[in-house]
Amino acid sequence: MAARLTPGLERRLKAEVSGDVWFDRFNRGRYATDASFYQIMPLGVVVPRTTEEAERAIALARAEGIPVTPRGGGTSQCGQTINDSLVIDGSKHLNRILELDVANRRCVVEPGIVLDDLNRALKKHGLWFPVDVSTASRATIGGMAGNNSCGGRSLRYGTMRDNVLSIDAMLADGAKAHFGAVDHNLSSLPPDSPLAPLARDLFGLGAREAGEVAARFPAVQRRVGGYNLDALVPNARGSNLAHILVGSEGTLAYSTRIELKLWPLIGKKVIGACHFGSFYQAMDAAQHLVKLKPIAVELVDSTLLALAGEIPMFQATLKQFVRGTPDAILLVEFAEDEAENERRLKLLEDTMGDLGFGWDREGARWGGVVSVREAGLQAAIADVRTSGLNIMMSMKQAGKPVSFVEDCAVPLPHLADYTARLTEVFERNGTKGTWYAHASEGCLHVRPVLNLRLEKDVKAMRSIAEEAFAMVREYKGSHSGEHGDGIVRSEFHETMFGARLVHAFEEVKDRFDPNGLYNPGKIVRAPKFDDRSLFRYAPDYKVAPIKAALDWSGYSGEGGGLQGAIEMCNNNGACRKAVGGVMCPSYRVTRDEKDVTRGRANTLRLAISGRLGPDALASDEMMETLKLCVSCKGCRRECPTGVDMAKMKIEALAARAKAKGITLHQRLVAYLPHYAGLASRVPWLLNLRDRLPGAARFSEVLAQFSTRRTLPRWRADAFREEEVAFGPEGGREVVLFADTFNRWFETENVVAALEVLTAAGYRVHMPRPVDGNKRALCCGRTFLSAGLVDEAKAEARRVVETYAPFVARGVPVVGLEPSCLLAFRDELPSLLPGEGTQTLSAHALLIEEFIAREIDAGRFDLPLAPLAEKALLHGHCHQKSFGAMGAVEKALRLVPGLHVETVESSCCGMAGAFGYHSETIDTSLAMAELSLLPAVRQAEAGTLIVADGTSCRHQIHDGAQRDAVHVVQVLAKSLAAARAGTPARQLEAAE
Repeated sequence: MAARLTPGLERRLKAEVSGDVWFDRFNRGRYATDASFYQIMPLGVVVPRTTEEAERAIALARAEGIPVTPRGGGTSQCGQTINDSLVIDGSKHLNRILELDVANRRCVVEPGIVLDDLNRALKKHGLWFPVDVSTASRATIGGMAGNNSCGGRSLRYGTMRDNVLSIDAMLADGAKAHFGAVDHNLSSLPPDSPLAPLARDLFGLGAREAGEVAARFPAVQRRVGGYNLDALVPNARGSNLAHILVGSEGTLAYSTRIELKLWPLIGKKVIGACHFGSFYQAMDAAQHLVKLKPIAVELVDSTLLALAGEIPMFQATLKQFVRGTPDAILLVEFAEDEAENERRLKLLEDTMGDLGFGWDREGARWGGVVSVREAGLQAAIADVRTSGLNIMMSMKQAGKPVSFVEDCAVPLPHLADYTARLTEVFERNGTKGTWYAHASEGCLHVRPVLNLRLEKDVKAMRSIAEEAFAMVREYKGSHSGEHGDGIVRSEFHETMFGARLVHAFEEVKDRFDPNGLYNPGKIVRAPKFDDRSLFRYAPDYKVAPIKAALDWSGYSGEGGGLQGAIEMCNNNGACRKAVGGVMCPSYRVTRDEKDVTRGRANTLRLAISGRLGPDALASDEMMETLKLCVSCKGCRRECPTGVDMAKMKIEALAARAKAKGITLHQRLVAYLPHYAGLASRVPWLLNLRDRLPGAARFSEVLAQFSTRRTLPRWRADAFREEEVAFGPEGGREVVLFADTFNRWFETENVVAALEVLTAAGYRVHMPRPVDGNKRALCCGRTFLSAGLVDEAKAEARRVVETYAPFVARGVPVVGLEPSCLLAFRDELPSLLPGEGTQTLSAHALLIEEFIAREIDAGRFDLPLAPLAEKALLHGHCHQKSFGAMGAVEKALRLVPGLHVETVESSCCGMAGAFGYHSETIDTSLAMAELSLLPAVRQAEAGTLIVADGTSCRHQIHDGAQRDAVHVVQVLAKSLAAARAGTPARQLEAAE
């Protein structure tokens, strides 16, 4: 079907579909990529609210002669979900569980439901859907069925094909059919079923090709290439027609309901981390280890271990289960009863010994088993394993591990020889490979490192593919073992299956879809896999010179590395997770691709490469793209490839400020540190905004401060230090940074910090700015929020110069507000790269980090009395990003008898001025309602609510009518109670 631009289609879609309909360049660009190395701009995007709307959109596209591509999480690694077509995104709305039959262990779902969301709903019934793909936090069931996904535990549970019972779908002509179990004589189908003539033709084709299927289809479980013709061959037990749709990559029909087979939850597990001094020996051992009947054997190689060791979120996990410097680790997982698990662990250790491995040996025979029984560590190891792709892609060099021979599956006895020979193929082509994933099934995710911007590396890719697939055929394996065909492997079906079966594949496609409505160019009649015009970095890809505002020297490309930093996004979609961690809070509210880190990074990449028109970086559309980014820094820690959208947003804001200036709202926020001292002299005047009728409305019209929020109250007793040092002269030195927010609005926190530090015997310095300006020091964050980088640099310079004499002699700089203090560790080195900033960064600590460090060193001695039985702790996003939550918990546990419970929450939603803006307040409140505010409301009256972020405290007060306090306030009150010899509750009552 020839694609053509039709304004009539857009007009009709917007008239007849209530969901989102996008035909603009920015939104289309966000759907032009998936997790493959391809990029194809779609004609338009529809996000239907109902199945009926999806069917209507498809009918309109059919009438206009436009092809359709169904899309879920967009995590396909072979280009299945991109096309020059109308994209139907079902992930936002078509995500319900339609039926759940617990007794018979089955359910019916819409195709857009995410695997993790489904399993969270099933867990309370003791059930789960076990095709546990690594992208479970964002992969949709529809996409998994389309790709015939397998998961890490397919050794026990099988693939999607083994677990899909039926599919309801709309055919290309608009007819609706139920694909399920049928007899080959079709007696079980109603006479008027639209499926009957199609099924008759399909079974006829299956009977005709039964011999060829038996001869050419690989006899391995991990065979997901081509169409499942083996589901159509004569079978005395009948066939399941749903299996011809499974693995069809959206090319045959549009699935609307998918019936799944469910399994009992896995019980207690144990993992044996088998260490090997030789990668070859690990691969050779796999065939022996599977005889112990584990539920999974997963590979982690030395490259993945080394890269994961550079990523903060994985470092603590690696320390707990990695011994020495293995060349490979096989994670062997058992899930039986407790006694049987222990028996098999012992057998595993014995087997490793029988194979000749020991901790006391050297070279290839060094190794052994590290047993992992603790569930939390098992989950953390699983996170490392399932993040394998993104970890591999975290390489900052121009060459990246490329997926094209990734999913080859060979019988286990040949696995070691196959990997050794493939390594030689890589070396002959001037590269090396990375390896991870499913050793139990002979399906290793192998990616040679290539730079696909270079013609020579594209030629190397062709050579590697042809040699690798020839080897796979020699071993009677499958060239497509998990992630499907897409553009990457469809070209090679003829060499794998033969011309006759490829013709049969084409017959299947033509019988289902004679006019090529559904996702053309996948599985059959595909383009060449190395057609560079389809690449994300095509031959004409070019980034114009950029003058970056920050230092990006750790990366390559234009803008001093800004280009390389943006291009680190590999589109795997880890930012689309709905729970756990922080990233990405606005997406969790809107579920729009625009509002996820991946969508923003793609938009930035397209903008700097000229694909979105001139001056796109500073455009209104770019500001709309970034509007709901709260700069939480969740991606900085949780994105395994290290996409730091908070810093990238500064670059876009800086370009915008330079090109078009800033708004009054931005100006009032940005220059707050400059006028705060003066404003605090007349607090009554500024506080009239929330007292004088009509004043709040005036501020909303004039400066977009929402009438639904009261602003922080200015106070006359703001903190103005009369001295430059406090506490005993002989005490250990520390510098206290009083940030703008705590200094002028929450003075009691600065006072409490001084009380706690001096009571613990520290000499606390609060030096005056060395430039002679009486204005208090500031981290510059408010200026960065408006893109005023030069002004932020000026503030940073004052801080660095003032604190230089102290940090030079090793004095720590301690702060209260996470977003301000942590700017010293994050933004300041990017604003003013150099030794002075790096030294300050190395000595900057949140007060809870400082206290935790001093506790560990045995230097923190503070008399404290009981306060309450329980504290409910909410972490500021930046605390989480910098791994400081453990320090907060440790500081709180100094209070006798205090039980600390940490809320599993993302961003509170305030994010500085974000929660006050009239355009973003709805999203701000929705973020808070995801988990934080419900948890606070459920807390008992006597529970302390603790939040170190000033914005977080304001959100909690506004949304739950509870007062939250900084950790230093808790310690100060406990200290006061101890000094008074009075129970803290009585002391509070007296106050």
